[in-house]
Amino acid sequence: MPDERIELRFYAELCDLLPPRHRSGRISHRLIATQSVKDLVESYGVPHTEVEIVLAGDTSIGWDYRPRAGERVSVFPVFEAFDVRPLVRLRPAPLRETRFVLDGHLGALARRLRLLGFDCLYDTDADDDDLVEISVRGRRILLTRDRLLLRRRAVTHGYLLRSDRPAEQVREVVRRFQLGGSIAPFTRCPACNGELVRVEKAAIEHRLPPGTRRTYDEFHTCPDCGRDYWRGAHHARLERLVADARAAVTDR
Repeated sequence: MPDERIELRFYAELCDLLPPRHRSGRISHRLIATQSVKDLVESYGVPHTEVEIVLAGDTSIGWDYRPRAGERVSVFPVFEAFDVRPLVRLRPAPLRETRFVLDGHLGALARRLRLLGFDCLYDTDADDDDLVEISVRGRRILLTRDRLLLRRRAVTHGYLLRSDRPAEQVREVVRRFQLGGSIAPFTRCPACNGELVRVEKAAIEHRLPPGTRRTYDEFHTCPDCGRDYWRGAHHARLERLVADARAAVTDR
């Protein structure tokens, strides 16, 4: 069988996901007869959830397309500033509500996103099958650092986190999903994801530490887990977290 190849080209931030020897984004790929574009792209470590458009030559194609020898296949990431309506968009339309499910290694990120007011499901006991089902059935964006998890065809909305540091992961998510205007800090329980409600001090005074009873008058509680919240000594640090997240949209 002749050595039939295509010219494969990845663009922009997709190159960061490629193996080191392919980081230029230009790859001479030996064709496998049964290989679809989805299989081809993901064989180089790029999950399909990261891709917006694929072209064969100048023609926009879908994931099931099988390239032919000699073709040039171009792979583009999510577009934010260009009108791509005439093309086949491989990434589904954004969800009406921005909600997340996070894999079991992202507990710190889950707590920080909840502090910003975002609905985040997180369960250390959830396996990969559980995460995919929660994402699909609940129409939630799956956040993970596991490339193989995002290669599952059932996953329609997901994001592969580049950083392993929670502070930078927050910035990534806010930038990727343009969440600057949706931040509603201190409205959700960071421990269980419940929505906080204002509560009178007298209603919870019996369970407050003595110093807190003397010093603070404004309280919120989580109806789901019963935790109480107030603007304590640590609040300045949390405000900096919020400010950093808001700045992430414009600070590139």
